[in-house]
Amino acid sequence: MKLGRAALAVLLLAPCVVRAVEPISLGLALAGVLTGYISYPRLYCLFAECCGQKRSLSREALQKDLDDKLFGQHLAKKVVLNAVSGFLSNPKPKKPLTLSLHGWTGTGKNFVSKIIAENIYEGGLNSDYVHLFVATLHFPHASNITLYKDQLQLWIRGNVSACARSIFIFDEMDKMHAGLIDAIKPFLDYYDVVDEVSYQKAIFIFLSNAGAERITDVALDFWRSGRRREDIKLKDMEQALSVSVFNNRNSGFWHSSLIDRNLIDYFVPFLPLEYKHLKMCVRVEMQARGYAIDEDIVTRVADEMTFFPKEERVFSDKGCKTVFTKLDYYLED
Repeated sequence: MKLGRAALAVLLLAPCVVRAVEPISLGLALAGVLTGYISYPRLYCLFAECCGQKRSLSREALQKDLDDKLFGQHLAKKVVLNAVSGFLSNPKPKKPLTLSLHGWTGTGKNFVSKIIAENIYEGGLNSDYVHLFVATLHFPHASNITLYKDQLQLWIRGNVSACARSIFIFDEMDKMHAGLIDAIKPFLDYYDVVDEVSYQKAIFIFLSNAGAERITDVALDFWRSGRRREDIKLKDMEQALSVSVFNNRNSGFWHSSLIDRNLIDYFVPFLPLEYKHLKMCVRVEMQARGYAIDEDIVTRVADEMTFFPKEERVFSDKGCKTVFTKLDYYLED
């Protein structure tokens, strides 16, 4: 939740309208103020990113980003590519696109949300129309859940009023207080408008570690039976994943009406990463830093990581999460 260039433009053009207010209240203030500048779009857009300036999604560009930057996640790549490109090509969707990304830390969930944002808005996660909520940061106290629900509804309504193609990312859903996320159910349902606002072009992305055990069980079964991980199909785990998350008392989706009413379009599993995938992460990071790929360093960094199950050591327990910091050590040699 950020002030951004849109807020700066409002402050420059109408200093008497917006005063020091809490971020969630600011969303409503901006939504109202921005509509008053329809007569001055050119002036306004000199100062701010405009909703109408969003880039047209290129399916090819999105696929290239996923292929070049995301490793070991054939299911996630296919689902995200088809879901996002299909949704954005539909001029009249019946409901917002709602994706729930599940898997262990370091498997690419945050990275995929970043890729989606960058392919829709030039500013990516820094765009005024992309909004990130972190459960432990923005909703820390269980005693304030009623207040959080009200604020969350106001914030989403205000921002969608300002830009129909707003993107909302909810991180750490496994740490969110149960029942809180149900406050946004009306916005995800099959309604043309809710309180005079249409949410049908918005995108909601949930990130969670919940269900990772179920995903690992399936991946491990395939490995032990000698089958390729690339042969795992979405149908092999999507239904079981949704049930697992729904019944997980430690998940923000515990007995959630979003699942009960089938309002989440896709439960996207992120598979645990193997040794070869860690090497891919190291190579890409070395290139990004301007270094020539040194396979000796690549191997040494990958060998530093720890794996599970204890006996078989198949999957990295931290994914690619700490690969980048370990690379710092070897690049300084």
